[in-house]
Amino acid sequence: MVVDFLSAKGVEAADLSSLVCVGGGGAPLPEAVGERLHRLTGLRYMEGYGLSETVSQTHMNPPDRPKLRCLGVPSFDVDARVVDPDTLAELGPGEQGEIVVSGPQVMRGYWRRPDADAEVFFERDGRRFLRTGDLGLYDREGYFFMVDRIKRMINAGGYKVWPAEVEAVLYRHPAVREVCVIRSPDPRRGETVKAVVVPAGGRQEASAEEIIAWARERLAAYKCPRIVEFVEELPKSGSGKILWRELEEREAQRSLRG
Repeated sequence: MVVDFLSAKGVEAADLSSLVCVGGGGAPLPEAVGERLHRLTGLRYMEGYGLSETVSQTHMNPPDRPKLRCLGVPSFDVDARVVDPDTLAELGPGEQGEIVVSGPQVMRGYWRRPDADAEVFFERDGRRFLRTGDLGLYDREGYFFMVDRIKRMINAGGYKVWPAEVEAVLYRHPAVREVCVIRSPDPRRGETVKAVVVPAGGRQEASAEEIIAWARERLAAYKCPRIVEFVEELPKSGSGKILWRELEEREAQRSLRG
């Protein structure tokens, strides 16, 4: 919605003085979009975080000091930590791992799925923690940041690529309105990086080659998209989340047909 708002015709000249707060939590807001919002309105985007399994949010940015691309600080009665995804060893500030949460809003379990419960719950210090499946970290002020969904990681020739990092860079390109980075099957690398782009202004003003070259100046070579596809719109859920899994399934089917 923020992307649509900033892309609206005439928004630069509109009287936005009655707008006092902008926030959300359906998906991480790209930093470049948050900066554009601040330049236009003087407001800092206030992000929150939660899952279907937690009913409501577990984290929220303080209204008086929010941070960009940040989940916020744990809500009341929430114990949030970062652990090693393989060993569940607890990690410290600035160390990337899986975000886990314990709190009154966390579900009791999946309906008649004890096998699924065993995969996502563990106990520590007398509390029951839910594994979110999200890779993240927290800083020394206690703010949590999400890196990406663990399942989204692209293994490009043995190198780990996190799509959200690549998307954050591509959102800074003036010809990009929206973008979703996905894995594409590759006979040599196993998987390679592909960017599915909705052009700004509804028309393609930069070629795929130009966007790739632009990305190479700002990202490590193995993180840069090797393929760029332009589309009119990205598939989204009813709440506006980009359906990256749907795009990856299409890409896999296309690869099989090819």
